[in-house]
Amino acid sequence: MRAEVLFPRLTTTYGRFYCAPRRLHRYNNSSSSSQFLKLNLSRFSGGLCLLTAFFHMEQYHSGTGSSGKKAMVETLERFGVISSKRVGQVMETLDRGLFVPVGSSSAYVDTPMPIGYNATISAPHMHATCLQLLEDKLQPGMRALDVGSGTGYLTGCFALMVGDEGRVVGVDHIPELVDMSIKNIEKSVAASLLKKGSLSLHVGDGRKGWQEFAPYDAIHVGAAASKIPQPLLDQLKPGGRMVIPLGTYLQELKVIDKSEDGSVKVHTETSVRYVPLTSRDEQLGGF
Repeated sequence: MRAEVLFPRLTTTYGRFYCAPRRLHRYNNSSSSSQFLKLNLSRFSGGLCLLTAFFHMEQYHSGTGSSGKKAMVETLERFGVISSKRVGQVMETLDRGLFVPVGSSSAYVDTPMPIGYNATISAPHMHATCLQLLEDKLQPGMRALDVGSGTGYLTGCFALMVGDEGRVVGVDHIPELVDMSIKNIEKSVAASLLKKGSLSLHVGDGRKGWQEFAPYDAIHVGAAASKIPQPLLDQLKPGGRMVIPLGTYLQELKVIDKSEDGSVKVHTETSVRYVPLTSRDEQLGGF
């Protein structure tokens, strides 16, 4: 998944956050999202409460191995980001520590992390948000497409949710990241799904989707498009759902539902800040 972090602007009540907004607005930077929040949220009404909440959220994400995973999930549940037992289970089962840069001490801290090639792995709260939005379309036997699969963490979560009889495809246009994601998956509990072929990762232009295994019940896009790519909409199954950030500087996370008759309904989940969904050369820039 491409980079995104919280952008502090208050709206309605956020889950179980007391005197906190329901939808925290995502802002991105390679540095810690929670550090950014600590410095800025106190400027807004209710900010002191959020300031305290995210201070504790970051602290409780410390730890390593199974204790770190458990603390991360419990904190996300406590703050209302995770509301589903299935989402909590899959995020605790798939070890995020295997999908971050080697030697990192922040695998379970609520922050995005740079992974090279001008890309990041998203913060745990963002993974949880997307899994919650797509949960109903990630039932056993269903098909999912992850555009901008990065290190493979969210792709692996999808695969665990749809199981052996399902099919999950991850696409990234950086070959080195695809190689990395395959190696990460091979070290994880999702390794058997990769071996059986129900999970696969490919080098390609995610804006074109991956036609071979279409249509998909769930499509996740981890970078911001100026408009919905038509190939992705075409590859979304009737009855399916796509989650995609749209916009340039001002962006919104859109949830797109395709009805059985092929008509499309779109609603806005929250304001976000992602890197653009663009070509490989434009992403790499001067890398």
